[in-house]
Order: sequence, then C-alpha cells, then structure tokens
Amino acid sequence: MAISRAQLQKELEPGLNALFGLEYKNYTEEHKEIFETENSDRSFEEEAKLSGFGAAPTKAEGESITFDSAQEAWSTRYTHETVAMGFSITEEAMEDNLYDKLSGRYVKALARAMAYTKQVKGADVLNNAFSGTTYGDGKVLCATDHPLVGGGVNSNRPGVAADLNETSLEAAVIDISRYNDERGLLISAKPKKLILPPQLQFVATRLLETQGRVQTADNDINALANNGSIPQGYSVNNYLTDPNAWFLMTDIPNGLKHFVRVPLSNGLTDNDFDTGNARYKARERYSFGVSDPLAVYGSPGA
Repeated sequence: MAISRAQLQKELEPGLNALFGLEYKNYTEEHKEIFETENSDRSFEEEAKLSGFGAAPTKAEGESITFDSAQEAWSTRYTHETVAMGFSITEEAMEDNLYDKLSGRYVKALARAMAYTKQVKGADVLNNAFSGTTYGDGKVLCATDHPLVGGGVNSNRPGVAADLNETSLEAAVIDISRYNDERGLLISAKPKKLILPPQLQFVATRLLETQGRVQTADNDINALANNGSIPQGYSVNNYLTDPNAWFLMTDIPNGLKHFVRVPLSNGLTDNDFDTGNARYKARERYSFGVSDPLAVYGSPGA
C-alpha cells in the first residue's frame, strides 16, 4: 500500500519540530566475522570436498610400491535467493512535497531493513547449527559424528553440551587440534576467533583477557591467554538467538561461505501508470551456507 497524506498528517502541519524513529544505529556487518565472501556469476554455486590419500605404508625391500586412490567426499550447493523490498508514495503526497521531506529518511529505513535481513539470514546458519539444516555429509553443522571416507568420524562439538568456561574452552581447543582429514590424517587445525551472543561477552573477556586464571584463588597464569589459543579474541554477534551457545571459528579454509550473486542496488523506479504513485525499491541476491563444517566448533551450552 502506498504511503498517503493521511498517514503523514503531522508532516503537512507547519511548526513541526522533529521527526524521529528512523535514526536508530545499525549493528555492523557481523556476518563477515563468520563467512568467507565470494562473488558468483551463476544461479548457484557447488563445491566438492576431496578425500586425499592415507598415511604412506612402509615398503619392504624388493616389494611393489602401494598405490592409493582418491575420491570426492561430498559436495555442497549454494542456491542464491533474492531479497527485495520497497515503498511507494501517492501522487498527491508527491505534489505536497512529502517525498522531498521524507524520502531520505525512508531510504535509510529501507537500507536498514535490508541489512537486518542479511544479518539474520547469516546468523541462521549458526542458530541452526545443532538441529535442522544438514549439509554435504548429511549431518548438521555441529555434530559429534561427521563421517570420513576412510572410516571414523570428526566431532566439532563437545560430547556433552557445555557452557562457556575455562574447562570447556580448553577442551574445544584440544578437540580442534584432533581434527582428521577424510583419510584419517591429522590436519593441524587451530581456532581463530570466538563467536558468541551478547550475553556471553563478559565471560569471554574474563577468559581471554585476564592474566591469571578465572574464578580461582590459585596463583596460576591464564593458559588460554598466555598460549594465544584464540589469537583473534572474540566477536559478538547480536543475531544469535541462544544466549548460551558459543562457537569457535577455525583456520580450516573453504568453510562457511557467503556468495554474492547481485550486490545491493536501490533507486526510484518509474511512477505507477494507473495511480501515479512514486515507487522506490531495494534488491540483492545472495546465499549463505557451509562447505566444510570443520571451519567451526560449537556448543549449545549446558
């Protein structure tokens, strides 16, 4: 429905001192702390994980060398979706200069709505990490049983869900170091950054930025801080819905990805022929998803 003069009566009155309600600050592009961003020129993108080779066997004197084979482990498809929104103003409101008075504010509000939608869609990947959406290996993002081509599994969550504390964070760092590739070889993975909801930011500060151990009278150093176990510290994501869930982003490449098919565009379109209403729209097309789940380690909290 078009914005009409009846909806904007105060703006037509002389002596109006202030318009407010559209000046709220935005959170930054928090998805960039989680996803690798790439451009796309196709309707979808597909990525495949390769298995590599197993450990090299010992060759006895005079015996033939062993030949191994490789294969694809799984593939992941990113299907882009279009996000679009707009508003219109009646011809009469345009004649009374309401568009000139308000267009800047409503354009900003439209941009804010588009940005909010992108952050929600990005955070949904972590919000559904423990149930719901499955990826290339048939498992949810954070699971204890990601299957390997050579047998066995990888686990990128604790066996028993744990709240964020010194013990659980140290255990997560160790678990990440035990990641294997598809043929069971250790891959020397390391954590990079802690991603958490705003409710856990103060816990994270105490865990990562104090010199001594937290909540103990022992005169011990803070091993997590001293060892640089989480080199990039922590980042708050305000769109995470579980106040107890926390995640560690690892240095595994090609993990969580954001493909941009069409970047954000906006502008005033032609007036509607039948009504004369002026129309303004914003549009972009993108996808969020997961290629390699080992790029993240997560716990839903106890």
